[in-house]
Amino acid sequence: MRSTKADTTARKILPDNSIQEISSTALRRGDLIKVIAGDIIPADGEVISGVASVDESAITGESAPVLKEPGSDMASSVTGGTRILSDELTLRVMADPGKGFLDRMIALVEGAERSKTPNEIALTVLLAVLTLVFLIVVATIPPVGNYVKTPVGVVTLVSLLVALIPTTIGGLLSAIGIAGMDRVAQFNVVATSGRAVEACGDVNTLILDKTGTITLGNRLAEEFIPVNGHSVEDVADAALAASVFDETPEGKSIVRLAEKLGAEVKFDRTRAEGIEFSARTRMSGTDLPDGIQVRKGAVDAVKGFVRSRGGNFAPDLDAAYERVSRLGGTPLGVCEGSDIYGIIYLKDIIKPGIRDRFDQLRKMGIRTIMLTGDNRITAEVIASEAGVDDFIAEATPEDKIDVIRQQQAEGKLVAMTGDGTNDAPALAQANVGLAMNSGTQAAKEAANMVDLDSDPTKLIDLVTIGKQLLITRGALTTFSLANDIAKYFAIIPAMFAPVGALNIMGLASGQSAVLSALVYNALIIPALIPLALTGVKFRPLTANQLLQRNILIYGLGGAIAPFVAIKIIDVFIAAIGLA
Repeated sequence: MRSTKADTTARKILPDNSIQEISSTALRRGDLIKVIAGDIIPADGEVISGVASVDESAITGESAPVLKEPGSDMASSVTGGTRILSDELTLRVMADPGKGFLDRMIALVEGAERSKTPNEIALTVLLAVLTLVFLIVVATIPPVGNYVKTPVGVVTLVSLLVALIPTTIGGLLSAIGIAGMDRVAQFNVVATSGRAVEACGDVNTLILDKTGTITLGNRLAEEFIPVNGHSVEDVADAALAASVFDETPEGKSIVRLAEKLGAEVKFDRTRAEGIEFSARTRMSGTDLPDGIQVRKGAVDAVKGFVRSRGGNFAPDLDAAYERVSRLGGTPLGVCEGSDIYGIIYLKDIIKPGIRDRFDQLRKMGIRTIMLTGDNRITAEVIASEAGVDDFIAEATPEDKIDVIRQQQAEGKLVAMTGDGTNDAPALAQANVGLAMNSGTQAAKEAANMVDLDSDPTKLIDLVTIGKQLLITRGALTTFSLANDIAKYFAIIPAMFAPVGALNIMGLASGQSAVLSALVYNALIIPALIPLALTGVKFRPLTANQLLQRNILIYGLGGAIAPFVAIKIIDVFIAAIGLA
């Protein structure tokens, strides 16, 4: 993973309060720096003075700006690599070079290691054991040949080994993986390896980030709550007037909701003046042509604005504020001059259809867990609305990777979806790391899949493709093993003239038998490539049903095919005098 933070310059505040521009790499813990609107924050730090909006999307994947001001909570801390959008801040650097948040994320990503899936381990062990068995078989042939006075040469032994070891499935594994990557590409998902697609077929735990994954990432207006004796229509009119110049996603959503409720702009927009949001006032709004000031913003800021103009507010304001907070939403106050009209409820919007998709995952035996850095109240509301099985609130990047390791320690295969730099370590640790295309570059680099549509529930389609790949690999493995058994019984007896009665296929000679098997081996792999690329059709059957089907079709077929094909090739070889 590469750091998203470039080597920038920083405005260091010297002891005499003068400012010196230096490289960000020269900053040390305890240094004071100044950042202004448009700057990339050069290092992790703590706000000493000032109030400003900061874009943390490069770290969290969340597009909504975050208010930063002095204090003892998270609002006073900033992360290197984020951008200041408004006003200015004085910061105290809290980390030396190489020890910041991004450096910690890089270390976690580098320390993460994807474990092999049970199917992958089983296939590796099976191929290794079979290869060892056939090595032992071939090694015992010379003594047997000497005993029956039919010596077997080295060339024949090597040829026999090549014919017997499971080369068919080994040669087709790459084709199966490539086919899987092509199929997920048809769903607008880019996979970095066939192993990642196969792992989808075994996934039984899905861990999701909230913002940008389960929710759209922008808080949008959900409801107007009137207070102070006003009606919903009054709040809609005031909210529309305060938001008509607001081009943010939140502002546009307020305008849409107000217009839906019948509100109209009742003033000359060309003579009105839009007031942009300021982190210092924590409000935005409009100065109307008749001198009336309409504002919306943080409830305590709006209270202060109303109070400064001699107004007051009823107790139902606090009740509305608490109601929205309990729902996990963001309450905005809206006022006109000294009169407060009500509360705008901004809500995290769940992606459409996501609850039904989670229900489908549950039916497939996949447990969903939502991880978020939000407080427990917000997390609980979103989890309930989205329909996930469990959630973990106030999760740090370390918490996310620990949860995945815990699930893996219990023998589960874990898929993780996310979009922020803080998700990168967990994406690198998960068996299937699915990054949203709308996320940060760090998240995409750590994952082994990228969803171009940024739809986390697309894992349902990926699971189906993964299961198809596993079924295809199982079918071809069964066919390959049956081939080896057939070749073993077809070739070994034919190599010993004194025991020709065992040559049930009536092959011309031992040399012809081995040569025919090698030719068959060379032909069967390209013959099976179309099946490996197309895949065995996925059917929602139980494990026993799939096993019976594979044994019946591919086991029986794999046992019969070599007998027929090798005999035909042997007849041809004998006819042209090659052996």
